[in-house]
Amino acid sequence: MATSDLSQGQLDEIYAFAVDLGRQAGQLLLNRVEKRIAGDSQSVEEKDSAVDIVTQTDEDVEIFIRTAIEKKYPSHKFLGEESYAKGQSRGYLIDEQPTWCVDPLDGTVNFTHIFPMFCVSIGFLVNHRPVIGVIYAPFQDQLFSSCVNRGAWLNEKSRLPLLQYPSVPPLPANAPSQCILSCEWGKDRRDVPDGNLHRKIESFVNLAAEVGSRGGKGGMVHGVRSLGSATLDLAYVAMGSFDIWWEGGCWEWDVAAGIAILLEAGGLVTTANPPEDPDTAPIEDVRLGSRLYLAIRPAGPSKIETGRQSQERTVREVWRRVRELAYTRPGA
Repeated sequence: MATSDLSQGQLDEIYAFAVDLGRQAGQLLLNRVEKRIAGDSQSVEEKDSAVDIVTQTDEDVEIFIRTAIEKKYPSHKFLGEESYAKGQSRGYLIDEQPTWCVDPLDGTVNFTHIFPMFCVSIGFLVNHRPVIGVIYAPFQDQLFSSCVNRGAWLNEKSRLPLLQYPSVPPLPANAPSQCILSCEWGKDRRDVPDGNLHRKIESFVNLAAEVGSRGGKGGMVHGVRSLGSATLDLAYVAMGSFDIWWEGGCWEWDVAAGIAILLEAGGLVTTANPPEDPDTAPIEDVRLGSRLYLAIRPAGPSKIETGRQSQERTVREVWRRVRELAYTRPGA
C-alpha cells in the first residue's frame, strides 16, 4: 500500500489518534516518575551494559500503546522496541505496509536518573516512509508532532522550525562553524583501537576544534550538545535549536517519529558515513534501518543560495570531518 492509498483524511484521523495516544503514554511515564519521587520502590534491571538500563516501564507503556493501536487499527503492523528485543530476528522488518514504529521510552538512562530528557516516540510509516510522527516529553510537557502535508508543530500551536519570520534563517555560510552540533556517545563503549567509540570521539574533536587545526578538519562548531535521546535530538533539529545531528547505532524506533517531524519541518536527513568523495557524491535520503544518520535543520535562503543548497553544503562539510562508523543491519 503506497501513501497515496491512504487519503489525507485518513492520515489526519491517524494523526489525531497518535497525538492522543502519545499524550496518554507520556502521562504513564510521568506517573512512574512521580511515584519514584514520592518514595515508591521500582525495580530497575540492568541488561547488556551499565548504560542500557531497562525498567518495567518500557514494557508496560509499549503494551498500552500496542493494545490501543491493535484495537483501533487491527490491520496495521506494529514494531516496538521491547517486543523486538524479545524476538529472535535482528533484521529490518519494516516493509511497504502501514506500520507503527514505537519507542515507549526513549532516553531510558535519563528516565532512570530523572533527567528530564525522556519521551515516548510514535512513528507511522507507509511504503517505508515516515508520514506521521509524535514525540511527547512529559516532564517538560513538550509535544512534537507532524502529519505529511500538514506541517510540523510544537504543542500543536507553534509551527516548526520556531523561527519563521521574516523567513527561516539560512545556515551559516561557514558551517559547521557557528552551528550547534548534537551527538551521542551511544551504547557501544568497547575500548578497542579504531572502534566506533574512538571513531566517534575523533569526529567530535574534528568538528569542535578551532578552524585550521587537525589537518584542516577543525570545524569550530558553536557548541556541542548531547541530550541522551536520539528522538529528542531530532525534534530539536526540527525546532531549529540544533543545526546538525550526527549519529550511528540508533534503531528505527529511535528515529522514525523524529525523521517524520524533521522532514515535514523542512529538514534534511541522510547517512552519517562519508562517501569516498564527499564533494561530489549524491546526497541520498536516509535509509531508516541503516543505523547511520546525519540530520540538518530546516533552512531558508540567503542572498547566494537556496535553503536546500545550504543544507547540502553543510552535509558535505560534516562528511569531510567525520569517520566512517561500523554499524550494520541485515535487510536494511
